[in-house]
Amino acid sequence: MKMLSLLLQKQISVAAVIVVTVVGLFIATEPVLSQTNRDVLCAGVVRIDITPEKPVHMSGYSRPEGLSQGVHDPLSARVVAWENKGKRLVLISTDILGFYNGTADYLRKHILDEFKLKPSELFLSAVHTHSGPELAIDKTKSHANNLEYTKGLKDKLIKAIREAFRTMGPVHIGVGAGCSPVGINRREMRIDGTGWPKASKFIKCGRNPYGPTDKEVLVMKVAKPDGTTLAVLFDYACHSTALGNKSYIFSGDLLGLAEQFVERILGPDVTAPAFAGASGDINPWVCTLPEFNTEPGWIPEPVLLATMLGEEVVTIFRDIKTLTPGGEISTAFITMELPKKKSEIRGYKIPESKGNTVSLNVIAGRVGDVAFIGFGCEVCTEIGMAIKAASPYKHTFVITHCNGAASYLPTKDMHKEGGYEVISSPFAPQAADMVVKQSLKMLYVL
Repeated sequence: MKMLSLLLQKQISVAAVIVVTVVGLFIATEPVLSQTNRDVLCAGVVRIDITPEKPVHMSGYSRPEGLSQGVHDPLSARVVAWENKGKRLVLISTDILGFYNGTADYLRKHILDEFKLKPSELFLSAVHTHSGPELAIDKTKSHANNLEYTKGLKDKLIKAIREAFRTMGPVHIGVGAGCSPVGINRREMRIDGTGWPKASKFIKCGRNPYGPTDKEVLVMKVAKPDGTTLAVLFDYACHSTALGNKSYIFSGDLLGLAEQFVERILGPDVTAPAFAGASGDINPWVCTLPEFNTEPGWIPEPVLLATMLGEEVVTIFRDIKTLTPGGEISTAFITMELPKKKSEIRGYKIPESKGNTVSLNVIAGRVGDVAFIGFGCEVCTEIGMAIKAASPYKHTFVITHCNGAASYLPTKDMHKEGGYEVISSPFAPQAADMVVKQSLKMLYVL
């Protein structure tokens, strides 16, 4: 009897050890399960410095004096990585011009391979500052410092994304909208002595206060369940061209300076990624200045405009009272083959491309009831406004300079008028309508 009692106690002890072990394993794995199998929206946010450490060729304009000469304000990359039930979405905003010279494919391939992401899960975008470094991968055409910078940027982005996934945790989100006047339609009509438009090239880059302008500022708040803000994403349709080709110092320009303003006001633990909306024909109210005006009492225009935009972002952010937990993630990606501009269109330059079509990457994503649609080109504002108006979502972030750099996408009517956007575009007049239809199709099936 005594032996039976000892045997029974031993079995109970073994059973207890098994129970404790199983419970311990469950507790250890529970956070992973919450991020991959359960309906818990998680996010990780990272901001890194990407200011060049060496002089490089700058992008956006032809600068005959050569390499960069200094830094006005630091350039950054901002990453927001999302995950829910095994589905992921990575949004990246970089303070550069864009991903020209084949660098979009180069960077995307390395990032996709490193994290086993689907093409539809990566929005690699730029704020389109014309006061940033030129990205380059061609050793025969590029300065050694630009080649080194681009490789370093690739490594920095991978490290930042890894950190965003590593620090990921449950979040709640909310969205608000406002407006800002700092962007202005730039397609200004020239009038000749008779009072009529000039016969050729009568549209110039200037100021057209009566032209279409998407003044909407979209803001998304990302916060921990306890209310601590992690990120403030915002979207606005405007070129970052307050500075011109005589400026040789780095700056995030309009959108980059607005990011910095928001982060200063809301604190160092808040990251504020900006996304350039459909702004192919939209410039800042003051454009292409030679430098920051340091005259006593004068507020430099890039800073003034960025502060106005930044204050609107913060105001919208502070009005977001409702935050929602959860939220499904859905994504889609397509490379469209769009008709190429015909040589018989009088006065229009034909950008180099092979065949009769031009490739354009289009990406769509959804986090909860907020949609994102990205284009690998410079989309003119009427196109973005049409997509937002017909979108099935109340809030749709239109993101340009995303996953590619296929030049300008003007509307069909712009092709009748001419102008820089049309001259620079490789696309035929019907391409814009095709892109709108494809975008809406993607948004409706997310």
